Amino acid sequence: MSEKITIEPVTRIEGHAKVTIHLDDEGKVTDARMHVNEFRGFERFCVGRMYFEMPVITQRICGICPISHHLASAKACDAIAGVEPTPTGTALRELMHMGQYIQSHSMHFFHLAGPDLLLGMDAYPAKRNVIGLVEAAPQVALKAVQLRKFGQEIIRMVAGRRIHPIGAIPGGVNSSLSPADRGAILSQYEEMVANIQLGIDLMRTFCEQHAEEVQEFASFDSGYMGLVDANGGLALYDGKIRIVDAQGQILEPGCDAADYLSVIAERVEDWSYLKFPYYAPLGFPEGVYRVGPLGRLNVASHIATPLAGEEFKRFKAIGDGKPVRGSLYYHYARLIEALYALERAKAILEDEAIIGDEIAASSNHLNPEGVGVIEAPRGTLIHHYKVDTTGRLERVNLIVATGHNNWAMNTAVKAVAHKYINGSKLTEGMLNRVEAAIRCYDPCLSCSTHALGQMPLQVQLVSSRGQVLHEIRRD
Repeated sequence: MSEKITIEPVTRIEGHAKVTIHLDDEGKVTDARMHVNEFRGFERFCVGRMYFEMPVITQRICGICPISHHLASAKACDAIAGVEPTPTGTALRELMHMGQYIQSHSMHFFHLAGPDLLLGMDAYPAKRNVIGLVEAAPQVALKAVQLRKFGQEIIRMVAGRRIHPIGAIPGGVNSSLSPADRGAILSQYEEMVANIQLGIDLMRTFCEQHAEEVQEFASFDSGYMGLVDANGGLALYDGKIRIVDAQGQILEPGCDAADYLSVIAERVEDWSYLKFPYYAPLGFPEGVYRVGPLGRLNVASHIATPLAGEEFKRFKAIGDGKPVRGSLYYHYARLIEALYALERAKAILEDEAIIGDEIAASSNHLNPEGVGVIEAPRGTLIHHYKVDTTGRLERVNLIVATGHNNWAMNTAVKAVAHKYINGSKLTEGMLNRVEAAIRCYDPCLSCSTHALGQMPLQVQLVSSRGQVLHEIRRD
């Protein structure tokens, strides 16, 4: 007699998903899956639009990371127009991008992952949320709000809006940064660095106090993918695609954005609307990989900024020369990237090009297709457009970060379920660990809004005859 546990919805992520955990006759886990039960069809309904509309259209995919889609789309449009953005236009785009990293990574660590890490995986569910975190550690919660506000203000100053910006256009941006706004951002730099370093200290302490769990929690071999610069360093706005295997050996040293189809293929499963990308030369599942903060730090040889660079060395020491495997280390990597984003934003602002007047380059050229690749906070994001002779879209292909991590999230769920779930005894803390494995990857499923506090959750243990053997309900 087989049994199945269903977790629906998964909480503290963007969008909706459910988890099914299959048990054998002895109550042991045989399989576990994360089902993405949403279908949006965004690629299809963009067909027929003019290509230069896409930076404004595609950002509506996501209310959390619209900057990523905005910029990836603008880069694809640059390629179609055959135009190279001006130095000032490029600097303003990257500054916008750094603002997104600061606000997105900070919110995820402090407000979404924080309740598990700072209050405990087994904490009372009504308290294990952002409200409980505010009550338990108000100063920590306040600093998180300050970081998010700081990042959003950078976006507003550069792109006109905090959410769904209008700043990037083919060839650059449509407005300049004022010296006053430049000074306002720089004046808060030291305080924001201190706030991020507090988060890093909290994460280091957690890793020391829970060393065994951190090492084992959803820890498994995989490949890793991310953008790197010409010297192999971390690159978030522009770079080439690098892929390494589970041992850190380089499989793909640096693929140009336009050639992504030579290294990436996608698999479809009938139980999820989310595809499963993999490294094409190795096939599936041998070629599966992870993206996002852990993936990027595992493929990069160094980080160019001083503070994040030193923290990166500590991160690399965890793997002792090999990639860091444990999914909980995503949170540590996320904070290192947030620190890098702050340092990079400062460097951009201190360059006089940031307040230049030449903010966009023009073009009368029209190429039949264009590809834009950028590192979204959650991982590598690819926009690929094909147009007719008038510039009208004939085909759109988007590979989003959460899609790259689909196999990894399913593997993480199964690994945690194997360790913590036993059919004879279900506890809320065990089920929360399954959700926490997904939250490590900060998935963006519907790309809409974060859930505040607890969402309704019902978990049933059902026999093959349809009998409910055990039920846990969370309202």
